[in-house]
Amino acid sequence: MNMEQKILKVTNLNIELNGNKVIKNLSFEVNEREVLIILGPNGAGKSTLLKALLGLLPYKGEILWNTKNISYLPPQEFFQRQDILPLSIEEFFKFKKVSSEEIRTILKSVELDSSLFKRQFGHLSTGQFQRMMIAWALVDKPSVLLFDEPTSGIDLKGQKTIYSLLHKFWEKNILTVILVTHDLNIVWEHANNVLCLNKESVCYGKPRKVLTPEGLEKLYGTGIKFYEHKHD
Repeated sequence: MNMEQKILKVTNLNIELNGNKVIKNLSFEVNEREVLIILGPNGAGKSTLLKALLGLLPYKGEILWNTKNISYLPPQEFFQRQDILPLSIEEFFKFKKVSSEEIRTILKSVELDSSLFKRQFGHLSTGQFQRMMIAWALVDKPSVLLFDEPTSGIDLKGQKTIYSLLHKFWEKNILTVILVTHDLNIVWEHANNVLCLNKESVCYGKPRKVLTPEGLEKLYGTGIKFYEHKHD
């Protein structure tokens, strides 16, 4: 795996919202085809960081991208489906100006049956809806995927399906993934590097080097149990 090409460099990032410092003096780098997982407690600034990386929030410091081909999937709770227009999956994907064949292909790749093609959002299960949104993020063939808690509100079986799909796309394509999650198992299984964030960098580096019991206690506080995933 060639990890030499830098695709993102963040230097001395500071973000202040409503007079509160949300992120302080944060610096890190991401290589092409890296999977960077961002960990941290609620209110740590994880979602704010992703929005700043997309240029959606004002900041001080430097964010340098080596690509413009970026897709972003907000957290599940961002989508209040009862407030969305009664669109079918086909109508929704037409906003991206892709063909029906491309839509069917990407839906199949996230294990959604073509029978759902004409189905409206409100008739999809939570897991189906999230897989559809992943397909939406992938249909443009991006270089970078930014995911914010992609399995929020999905049962354990559905979570495993989502992460398996993401890993499959990462393996088959030249993709860089930046992922916010609370699931330490995902870090052990998929991350090249991990950024522990609680308004500032608590730890950053290879999971097996930086995710120590002491580091996790510093990140989350006391009461965190430490389980290191072992590969056979």
